[in-house]
Amino acid sequence: MIDQKILLELQEYIEQHFIYESSFKYSECMEQELILDSIHFELDEFVNNHRKKTLQELLFSFIDKRDVKDSYVYKKAGIDRKLFSKIRSSSDYRPSKNTIIALALALELNEDDFDELLESGGYSLSDSDTSDLVIKFCLEKKIYNVMQVNECLDYFSMKTLGV
Repeated sequence: MIDQKILLELQEYIEQHFIYESSFKYSECMEQELILDSIHFELDEFVNNHRKKTLQELLFSFIDKRDVKDSYVYKKAGIDRKLFSKIRSSSDYRPSKNTIIALALALELNEDDFDELLESGGYSLSDSDTSDLVIKFCLEKKIYNVMQVNECLDYFSMKTLGV
């Protein structure tokens, strides 16, 4: 039979080590939480510092700058009133690239504003895409009439803007 004194020492030993490991794990968890909190803070700060206007915000700021009515823009762009209403009422709605192009043409945006509006919708014009090159050409030549742009697209057998 084991001496009572040894059993007490064993119990003390286990309690000491158990507490040590437990507190070590706790401090390790706290350290990881602090690291995650720091990353989350940095992430929030990065997003807030780099976030640009949404498509909705940008589009309606251009409309306000031009001092035109919504109906003028969507009619000139050849866009359905319901689609335009969806863009106005839902900040997370993402219209097609062609819809944004038609709106930008209707607003007669310069190349920088055009690119900014397109980018706010998650799109860009590529130099390796014939349709995009046609759009770029029309912008450089200040051809804003959607029907004329469609004629240019059709000339190269490209999909038109859908108006």
